[in-house]
Amino acid sequence: MEQYKQEFIEFMVESDVLKFGDFTLKSGRKSPFFMNAGAYVTGSQLSRLGEYYAKAIHASYGDDFDVLFGPAYKGIPLAVVTAEAYSRLYGKEIKYCCDRKEEKDHGADKGGLLGYKPVDGDRVVMIEDVTTSGKSMEETVPKVRAAANVTIVGLMVSLNRQEVGLSGDVSKTALDEVAETYGFPTNAIVSMAEVTEHLYNRECQGRVVINDTIKTAIDEYYKQYGCK
Repeated sequence: MEQYKQEFIEFMVESDVLKFGDFTLKSGRKSPFFMNAGAYVTGSQLSRLGEYYAKAIHASYGDDFDVLFGPAYKGIPLAVVTAEAYSRLYGKEIKYCCDRKEEKDHGADKGGLLGYKPVDGDRVVMIEDVTTSGKSMEETVPKVRAAANVTIVGLMVSLNRQEVGLSGDVSKTALDEVAETYGFPTNAIVSMAEVTEHLYNRECQGRVVINDTIKTAIDEYYKQYGCK
């Protein structure tokens, strides 16, 4: 596993973004782990987060893109900090663009988009925190494609939960389904399998966060909701 991935896994735990225990998800599922990207709140955390996204995007998609699109709301700071980090790490200016939940009907920047307004020929990388079912893409992808005649190079999320998508097909993750439905690649900085492999019986911040009990709970969760 690449060094930046190992660092990112520990960074999620250190930032209290990735937790292990007993959680009830929005879907009603009982999960032994929970991720909340809204817990990145300090300047140093956001700076590091942008760097990890930039490294993962560079590794997956290279430099042949112009725009980072982050869906409101959590995608907005992700697009901003990643664009800054990309410039700093790779010397390329990437523009950021986000959508508004409600269109602005006044001023010079009225409309449904915030930041850069895409033009025909732009190449766009979409950026999100996590995709559990892929449902968010139903609204986001049409917005991006309606903005201009753009090419969506791919999607980058921080964590691939590796759970079954909306179709219920146990051979495909939600990210797999997004790629198949919309015709562009999907990637994550890390997968839950990589998280488990790296943290199992390993100390992080002076404690073992995935011990035998948590590992068993994760295995049981994926028997029910994971891809086969």
